[in-house]
Amino acid sequence: MQNIIVFGASGQLGNCLKKVAGERKIDYIHFLPEEEADILRDDLLDIVFEKYKPTFAINCAAYTAVDKAEDEVDLARAINKTGAANLARHCKAYGATLVQISTDFIFKGDVALPLTEEAIAEPISVYGLTKLEGEQAIAEILDEHYTIRTSWLYSEYGNNFVKTMLRLGADRDELKVIADQVGTPTYAIDLAEAILTIITAGKKAYGIYHYSNEGVTSWYDFAKGIFDISGTDVKVLPIRTSEYPTNAQRPAYSVLDKAKIKATFNIEIPYWRDSLKACIKKLAAAQ
Repeated sequence: MQNIIVFGASGQLGNCLKKVAGERKIDYIHFLPEEEADILRDDLLDIVFEKYKPTFAINCAAYTAVDKAEDEVDLARAINKTGAANLARHCKAYGATLVQISTDFIFKGDVALPLTEEAIAEPISVYGLTKLEGEQAIAEILDEHYTIRTSWLYSEYGNNFVKTMLRLGADRDELKVIADQVGTPTYAIDLAEAILTIITAGKKAYGIYHYSNEGVTSWYDFAKGIFDISGTDVKVLPIRTSEYPTNAQRPAYSVLDKAKIKATFNIEIPYWRDSLKACIKKLAAAQ
């Protein structure tokens, strides 16, 4: 009997998993409230794993404030590394498989080639480093894990680039957006579909996988796409990273190679603009 538990259920990806699971009529998935499922508290994890006896645990809980992480190293490491290790230990004890969400930020991103799962990880930010440490901690504890690295996540839920651009575009005539950081947006609904496909496939092809939408773009062209699709009249000006200094460094090129996940699980991945259209249509309908 399958039983899935989701940590970080109130966040962007957690909400998308809830929506997709509902559409797929998966009724053996449990979305745990934060107060019941703090990944830093072993006593609560003991209760949760004993109560649900899961076959899969999905970890959507993460510290994702990239710039703040530079000043909150201990908190970022606690959530992204220690929390992930805690879940891995409990999964091992209960014979469960862990699905861990990781990031393109584990890469330096100084070579303009799509990154495979075997590419050398060389994070240039605290956020990227702590997410890599989480990956490594899981791998040391648990064989039965799927670590899915993704990039530029957005959806109708939570705070993300798409919603920020739409909000700013409604108030301003002109926006400056970075044009020399290149990657691929990921619609969190598509990622949720992929996660549930992996879980229900029953393949046991454990390991690291890359998932984003298809295509390549910059933040500047992503912003232009958002305004084009939404019909927002705003002038977008390209700027360089050096003109917009931030606390944390970011990869200049972090396009993920998705050949492995497509071949292993027969997953079809939508083009980024097609998924962006779907998201903006839902946002417009909700207004």
